[in-house]
Amino acid sequence: MSDTPVEKLTEGDAAAELERLAGEIAAHDRRYYADDAPSVSDAEYDALRRRNSAIEARFPGLIREDSPSARVGTEVSEKFGKIRHSIPMLSLDNAFSDEDVADFGKRVRRFLKLDEAAPLGITAEPKIDGLSLSLRYEHGELVSAATRGDGTTGEDVTRNARTVADIPNRLKGDVPDIFEVRGEVYMSHAGFAALNASQAEDGKPIYANPRNAAAGSLRQLDAGITRRRKLNFFAYAWGEASAVPGETQMDVVKAMKAMGFQTLDLMKRFETIDGLIEHYHQIEAGRAGLGYDIDGVVYKVDDLALQKRLGFVSRSPRWAIAHKFPAEQATTVLRDIEIQVGRTGALTPVAKLDPVTVGGVVVQNATLHNAEEIERLDVRVGDTVQIQRAGDVIPQVLGIVAEKRPAGTEPFAFPDTCPCELKTPVVREETASGAQSVVRRCTGEFACPFQRREHLKLFVSRKAFDIDGLGEKQIDLFYDDPDFSVRTPADIFKMRGKDAAGLKKLKDKEGFGEVSARNLFDAIEARRTIALDRLIFSLGIRHVGEATAKTLARAYGSFEAFHEAALKVAEGDAEAAAEMDALEDIGGAVITAVARFFSEEHNRRLVEELVRELTIERVEKPAATSPVSGQTIVFTGSLERMTRDEAKAMAEALGAKVAGSVSKKTDLVVAGPGAGSKLKKAAEFEIEVIDEDAWFVRIGRGGEAG
Repeated sequence: MSDTPVEKLTEGDAAAELERLAGEIAAHDRRYYADDAPSVSDAEYDALRRRNSAIEARFPGLIREDSPSARVGTEVSEKFGKIRHSIPMLSLDNAFSDEDVADFGKRVRRFLKLDEAAPLGITAEPKIDGLSLSLRYEHGELVSAATRGDGTTGEDVTRNARTVADIPNRLKGDVPDIFEVRGEVYMSHAGFAALNASQAEDGKPIYANPRNAAAGSLRQLDAGITRRRKLNFFAYAWGEASAVPGETQMDVVKAMKAMGFQTLDLMKRFETIDGLIEHYHQIEAGRAGLGYDIDGVVYKVDDLALQKRLGFVSRSPRWAIAHKFPAEQATTVLRDIEIQVGRTGALTPVAKLDPVTVGGVVVQNATLHNAEEIERLDVRVGDTVQIQRAGDVIPQVLGIVAEKRPAGTEPFAFPDTCPCELKTPVVREETASGAQSVVRRCTGEFACPFQRREHLKLFVSRKAFDIDGLGEKQIDLFYDDPDFSVRTPADIFKMRGKDAAGLKKLKDKEGFGEVSARNLFDAIEARRTIALDRLIFSLGIRHVGEATAKTLARAYGSFEAFHEAALKVAEGDAEAAAEMDALEDIGGAVITAVARFFSEEHNRRLVEELVRELTIERVEKPAATSPVSGQTIVFTGSLERMTRDEAKAMAEALGAKVAGSVSKKTDLVVAGPGAGSKLKKAAEFEIEVIDEDAWFVRIGRGGEAG
């Protein structure tokens, strides 16, 4: 029945169709707003709403009490408290063509009784694809934050909103006594990619798109999770206000920027519909470079007095409309599934496609994420698949067109060995919760050719050896070039000495001349002396990032001490593992990764060959003769005279190590109010415990105020 043109529906058919649409749209609303897991594309959802509105227009007597036309969002989740919006948060009507926008302008002029020559300013701004949020400020202080919810009542996410860097806890300047700022919480493409990588690493479900990721991150019961995820916020509207700081839409947005909010730089004001449409197409053409998702452009009558006259109809204002972009989706044929291996050994399936244009870009590859995703989609070589592209995010396969599946296709068998020539076994690791990770990994490390090349690129990266003139492009060149055959980090430092004609060989390579070749060799020589933390980071040990490498370097002081500890951990030495575990921010994942890395003979050989080429700087202790120099300190409880970061920095400046847990290696525990299990551990190991006041006396600062 849903294919029957609206003009051919009988009244009985129309009533049945409206009932079906009400239920289907409500279900999609729940999945989108409450579950952050939509099951249809925006284009499909918009088509359902347009059909519902068309039927209601033809049969106004059949409009239902639960009509989607009169509803915004969905019910508020029971997981959160509720906040009633003092002014409802409504949604916008949509325009899908330039003609729809022209019709909007005509409707506004008719309602206001303005002729074509009368001036009418309308603003145009990108439509952020995120989660709507209302922030209530009283006397400049943030007092509450609520999601849209059903438009009347939203979820109380105040604690989580306070963790978003773009949301000020206190407004700047002279602000209204009551001011509700409204806008969109979103996640950048970079933040989205990092989050999904972390989710996959931990064996957790990946997010389908940045909008779902932002909504899911803001709606966490644990605000600490929200804090760790990179959320952003754009302000572009307002609700209740004791005084509106401006007479136009543009004025108020400028005022919100002055208060401390991020606003949309692409927001502009136009006097003609042609100007709006031209701006729309400019934004559409540049959307891939924005770094975040937008799904259209919003037009608003600029004059607030005219907005008030225009008022609202049903679930949306008469004075605004959203001009949606065409869906960035297409269908094509899947020709192959290729397994790619990354630096950490993760096997990623990539769909190889018949070229298809999606959103103005030719797509030939799309991610399939992991084996579970292939199984969920039941995607097979030869299938016709639906592809989605969002900005500069890697295109993804949304699903298959089942009716176009060729006969004889076979389910894809995910490999249990690495596709490299070594055919190294593929493993699934356990996550911190004990569940199996969705990520399959090759165990070959540097022995695996795929990982070896990527390890070398990390080795020369900015946070590692940072060799001037030696980047990813040059690594690819030297890796494949038989004259140099750079396959290990030590090979880089042997390039000049391998052959007396090394300089001549290099200057004859494409992209090099005598000066640039000599400069590269000199830059390599300059990096023979390296800081310990950079060396540790450069090894590419899983879970050992820049901060962890610095922690290990500070704790062990020299490469010899770190190397000895790592080898002991690899041999299963419980005391060495406990000592490493006691370091601040070092946990089981790091210890397991260090043990796995140094338990492999080829990794040990690679490190030993590299170290023979280097001079490794020791980590100098800032204060070798302080009362706590060389001691391992644990701070616990609620510190009152200093923050935890201040305490850590103070102790390290005095030559002490700061650990996160108590072990036999701990020398001193500094305890504030509320200290618990660590005190019991200290008593068990007979470790000295002092309070903050005694700590300041101990380090010779007894008279200092907190």
